[in-house]
Amino acid sequence: MLITAAEERKKGMTALYIDGEYAVSVDTVTLASQGFRTGSEISDEELYDLLEASKVNRAKEKALYLIEYRSRTRKEIADKLIPLYGERAAESAIERLEELGLIDDEKYAREYAEQLIFRKKFSEKRAAFELLKKGIDKELAEEIIRELSPDPIEQITALLETKFARRLATEKDRARTVNSLRTMGYHWSDIREAMDSLELEMDDES
Repeated sequence: MLITAAEERKKGMTALYIDGEYAVSVDTVTLASQGFRTGSEISDEELYDLLEASKVNRAKEKALYLIEYRSRTRKEIADKLIPLYGERAAESAIERLEELGLIDDEKYAREYAEQLIFRKKFSEKRAAFELLKKGIDKELAEEIIRELSPDPIEQITALLETKFARRLATEKDRARTVNSLRTMGYHWSDIREAMDSLELEMDDES
């Protein structure tokens, strides 16, 4: 097969014409690095390899774009890349970024867990759930949460004195606050103990 034309298109792609007909579009940088140009002979196997290399390079570029503004987990990036470039190219791109230290699930998990627990005041249960949603390995998530080991009573008390300070005046306000704390993953017994320490009256949990 003969590459009869190579026309550059938008977004760094080049359209290849083989034997006078449009065949495929490939990454321009990849095409140049493989040494193919107008007038080059290319076999079916070489064309397949060129397409795969193109996908990998595009996947790497996309992955770099995704982590430019914020850190992401391996799963988050894979979920974005696989529909566009396939599993093989996505995995190759992710492995390369891991080698460069640009993707680090453990580092991400520790930083995110600290944010969830110490800034947002989430419970251990809720923090672990949020880590799992990001694709963090369950054992790693549980290990990190154990290491941070926040005291739930202290967490709840801090929330009652800050975030929910204006939602404690009436019985209805306190009930809504309890529901919010339960949504954050806190157990009723811990909520009750924290409220008792602040001398806040509550109905017993049914």
